[in-house]
Amino acid sequence: MASNGVGNGEFSFDSKRRSGLPKIQTQKTDDENAVCHDDSATPVKAQTLDELHSLQKKKSAPTTPIKSPHVFGVAVSEEERQKQQLQSISASLASLTRETGPKVVKGDPARQAETPKVQQPTHHHHTPALNISDSGLKFTHILYNLSPAELYEQAIKYEKGSFITSSGALATLSGAKTGRSPRDKRVVRDETTEEDLWWGKGSPNIEMDEQTFLINRERAVDYLCSLEKVFVNDQFLNWDPNNRIKVRIVSARAYHSLFMHNMCIRPTPEELEDFGTPDFTIYNAGQFPCNRYTHYMTSSTSIDINLARREMVILGTQYAGEMKKGLFGVMHYLMPKRQILSLHSGCNMGKEGDVALFFGLSGTGKTTLSTDHNRYLIGDDEHCWSNHGVSNIEGGCYAKCIDLSREKEPDIWNAIKFGTVLENVVFEEYTREVDYTDKSVTENTRAAYPIEYIPNAKIPCVGPHPKNVILLACDAFGVLPPVSKLNLAQTMYHFISGYTALVAGTEDGIKEPTATFSACFGAAFIMLHPTKYAAMLAEKMQKHGATGWLVNTGWSGGSYGSGSRIKLAYTRKIIDAIHSGALLNAEYKKTEVFGLEIPTELEGVPSEILDPVNTWPDKKAHKDTLLKLGGLFRKNFEVFTNYKIGTDSNLTEEILAAGPNF
Repeated sequence: MASNGVGNGEFSFDSKRRSGLPKIQTQKTDDENAVCHDDSATPVKAQTLDELHSLQKKKSAPTTPIKSPHVFGVAVSEEERQKQQLQSISASLASLTRETGPKVVKGDPARQAETPKVQQPTHHHHTPALNISDSGLKFTHILYNLSPAELYEQAIKYEKGSFITSSGALATLSGAKTGRSPRDKRVVRDETTEEDLWWGKGSPNIEMDEQTFLINRERAVDYLCSLEKVFVNDQFLNWDPNNRIKVRIVSARAYHSLFMHNMCIRPTPEELEDFGTPDFTIYNAGQFPCNRYTHYMTSSTSIDINLARREMVILGTQYAGEMKKGLFGVMHYLMPKRQILSLHSGCNMGKEGDVALFFGLSGTGKTTLSTDHNRYLIGDDEHCWSNHGVSNIEGGCYAKCIDLSREKEPDIWNAIKFGTVLENVVFEEYTREVDYTDKSVTENTRAAYPIEYIPNAKIPCVGPHPKNVILLACDAFGVLPPVSKLNLAQTMYHFISGYTALVAGTEDGIKEPTATFSACFGAAFIMLHPTKYAAMLAEKMQKHGATGWLVNTGWSGGSYGSGSRIKLAYTRKIIDAIHSGALLNAEYKKTEVFGLEIPTELEGVPSEILDPVNTWPDKKAHKDTLLKLGGLFRKNFEVFTNYKIGTDSNLTEEILAAGPNF
């Protein structure tokens, strides 16, 4: 191809050979609208790749300053506010021998080019240095309220066993402990708790003294301060703005920080500005064991709560659920002091504003029945009932994952996405798809996600006073009715009992149902005597006109092995009739032994199953089983009949009379 060079910078093809195509101009032009122009930009001001990467991230922080931050009417500079915040965190990390705590600085040490310069206070007189150790010569880097994306990076970089799954969730491992260790939980018994707390037989509160707590606290704090960096979360508990609690969680793992980011209520940047001193602090040094030779210790794991100091120490377990349930226990102590009832329950609300509480132990259908597409979800697990109404304690959900499927529980399935923590699940190495049926690590696989990941969640998670209180039991004995209306005394009796019956030990060929009782449907977490919570529940139900219901989601027509499980469709019809108020207008009759009021008919549910005796072919076997279950209830209740706590004494005869009578 011929071309003609032109000395003035013009370059063109031979017009004869190119069928009259226009010339391509390459000379410089001042015309900004020219077709061909120089689009090169100023070179980046970076000498190294690290410098280039530093330009990639826009400087921001969760603590975005509000327009005019004031403390007691005095404007506070951003620098001063940051200093106060770091001083607060340093004070939290102070050990008993170092009053001021370690030198702390914000940010990941991996990103620090040089040792941060911290202005030392000037002293006008000589102060002798006491208790100097190597830990006093180093900085502890504080990773403060990191975002989920930042926590993902930290987990994947530094924590073995952390992976991104195909749905975008973060899969992590909790180490040797894959569930809570209730036998290793301790509460300090002192003047604060001696009279208030439930101690002794049946109580979940195992005592320890102040000195032992401080030894474990020192061990945890020393471990955290020895690390190059720690994660600090400042968050809230309780969506009721008048009664929320400020919590600080200090932990060594990104997994724990992300878990609590999801499970507690996330402050807005403005709320974080005014956070100040926390009401309660958790020191999670779970990678480090406690000293087994310390008084009161029975293993290398210890979860210790000191209500006077408002602190919790975790040693020897990395299972994140210990933090969630530890704080729940604290709320079970703090809220009743404010005349607020703390409840281990699910809670939802209808379109008309009618609220229902759902109580039930594992396997009773609490999650399934409280998650209803026709109603708003206020929360799945922990609630408060105050003079204003109900409020969720948490900012997230902690769902079981074993055998999870998109068909059965689409809301939970869809919530497992970016930001969600998946604990101890097994996934396919190449595709990173989770196999929810695989129990290789544990059967207690879990997902922790923010509540707003559920489409019909009510944000903020508050509602008016409940209309219905639903106690769920999966009765494998097959003698409890599918639904019973309870009077107040019966509601208290069954609430204190917290009954369900499951088929245990099937691997050993045992087919007999096993009765399980858990006071207030959450015995592991309550602090006061169960009757305290029951009396508060009855008082609130009476004041606000709520109705109590006992719903059996278990067997009918015989015990496990001979009868069959009540169809979920029937249970849903029953729950719908409770919500709508239709069940209040039904005709009722009384059962023998338990004295329960049962409806004679209910639309959409076969009338014969409403009274269990009708479905049993062997009437004598039914009576024998009914008396057997009544005996188990009575035996369980013996723990509560004569208790002495503070100045109170004895249960009321009315509650006792509401139990089985034979």
